[in-house]
Amino acid sequence: MKTKTLQEWLRYIERQHPKSIALGLERVAEVYSRMQASIDCPVFTVGGTNGKGSTCAMLESILRSAGYRTGLYTSPHLLRYNERVRIAGVEASDEWLVESFAAVEAARGSVALTYFEYGTLAALWLFSKSKLEAAVLEVGLGGRLDADCAVLTSVGIDHVDYLGPTREDIGREKAGIFRAGRPAVVAEPDPPPAVLSSKAKLLLLGRDFGYSAQEGQWAYWGPGGRRGGLAYPALRGRMQLRNASAALCALDCLRSALPLAMQHVRQGLATVELPGRFQVLPGRPLVVLDVAHNAQAAKILAQNLADSGFARETIAVCGMRRDKDIGAVVRELAPRITRWHLASLSGPRGASAMDIKRHLDGDVHLFESAAEAFAAAKAAASEDDKIVAFGSFLTVAEVMAWLNNNKTSTR
Repeated sequence: MKTKTLQEWLRYIERQHPKSIALGLERVAEVYSRMQASIDCPVFTVGGTNGKGSTCAMLESILRSAGYRTGLYTSPHLLRYNERVRIAGVEASDEWLVESFAAVEAARGSVALTYFEYGTLAALWLFSKSKLEAAVLEVGLGGRLDADCAVLTSVGIDHVDYLGPTREDIGREKAGIFRAGRPAVVAEPDPPPAVLSSKAKLLLLGRDFGYSAQEGQWAYWGPGGRRGGLAYPALRGRMQLRNASAALCALDCLRSALPLAMQHVRQGLATVELPGRFQVLPGRPLVVLDVAHNAQAAKILAQNLADSGFARETIAVCGMRRDKDIGAVVRELAPRITRWHLASLSGPRGASAMDIKRHLDGDVHLFESAAEAFAAAKAAASEDDKIVAFGSFLTVAEVMAWLNNNKTSTR
């Protein structure tokens, strides 16, 4: 039988389950047990509506600064599937991923797996072969993988078709990553009762850990004590201190297994990278890339835009999925936007530019793709303007691809 390429595997696993998302642990647990894989190191799981990727990136960066061999699994990706799996800071190669998908396929038998479940099992299989000292897993919907420490970054309204329409429903599902008696770091400042009723060892923001911001520096306090005089994380945005404090609290919880020096914390926060999270590109006009795609994330993006200084005009490049609350997202951003470049996204879940326009008034322009919308925004903007691309990982990915193909980032 001819060996599949990575792209062939990805096309194959997309066809194996009727739903892109299916909650529940049973299928994954059954296949994982058949794979005879085990991760023999401390494991962090990170869930939440927003902030998961940033918190995972900080955990990985700090642990790597301390010399630990790490595994990181996140989703979705921007430009390459390989971005989802990193071992010792290096993206998994096509060959590694092909081997891991083949291992999942050999073990699953007749069990139907979603795209995400295939990817999660493949990452776990790779981690089990990689002699890791720490593993960080970003958990999406319905994730219930065992972990030594869990982190819940936030609880907002998103994925209501799967999780339910209220924060209580969503909080109950998100808290599924907690384990009785094990530490669970809750960075959501207003957790719903379903989260607070967990039998995990809860560490709550403001009660068990927290942070304070000063001019040019910040301080963290938590189970391991207080750490002051910290430089701001390399990831920009108002919410990153909250994410950073959650990461530091999680590391405090496992400090006996993964001891860290202060210099490792400082270096890790200073060097952390994560594309598409209030990513400000060099040059003029100022260009911001942000994967914000729900109301909570859009509100944070609006605050960050307000904090980023004056612009004569702010041009939005926006493309979204149809299953998102488009109206709520654009309402949060509308006070900060002077002109809208709306993009249609491809695929069955993609919203058309006209779908988004129905929620807007004012200066609105429609385009067939995010790349076309961004190119037009770039051509129209002056050096004193801002361009912000947001609404979906797909939107940011298209803009990033356009920028890679048009290397001149300044006028």
